[in-house]
Amino acid sequence: MSFIVGLTGGIGSGKSTVAELFAERGAALVDTDVIAHALTAPQGAAMAAIAATFGDGVLQADGALDRTAMRNLVFSDRAAKARLEAILHPLIREQSRALCAAATQSRHAPYVLLVVPLLVETGGYRERADRVLVVDCDETVQIARVMARSGLAFEAVKAIMATQSSRLERRTVADDLVHNDGELDALGPQIEVLHRHYLELARAKAHAGR
Repeated sequence: MSFIVGLTGGIGSGKSTVAELFAERGAALVDTDVIAHALTAPQGAAMAAIAATFGDGVLQADGALDRTAMRNLVFSDRAAKARLEAILHPLIREQSRALCAAATQSRHAPYVLLVVPLLVETGGYRERADRVLVVDCDETVQIARVMARSGLAFEAVKAIMATQSSRLERRTVADDLVHNDGELDALGPQIEVLHRHYLELARAKAHAGR
């Protein structure tokens, strides 16, 4: 019986860094962003439906999704966003479920960390998670990080954040919080405490399921 921790946080919160620290301690990672990138790569399982729905204007020369073109489209057209989600979300849910099951069956990891950037916004994931872990930071920190790493303008980052749940909404659904306003060194002790807690919870769930 698998123990699944759903990890989420807003753009620029540091989800990937936190996930890597858990992986270093033995957790199995299932990242829905990684799944989405594979689905929209050249020959990806979602690309035929995306091309049929949106046309060649959202495709790169190699057949992959042109993320900039698609981002511009869905930010200006709510109906387009809904059509894209109708294509991607069922495929992501299906593949993430299969990967979680595979990680559990392998018995190589004590628990699964299911990374879902839009866990709060997208239905079906909270019900699958035994715990919800939110990576939390001040919104000014989020904006600065995203601008620095992606080169996006302030207004563009704010527009992306506006499509996501608010900091308060994420904190409200959280069972656990990782605070990531500061330096990388501050993360390690928090991750260690949570990792030990999840090991205990995973053992208890496994014992109860016998």
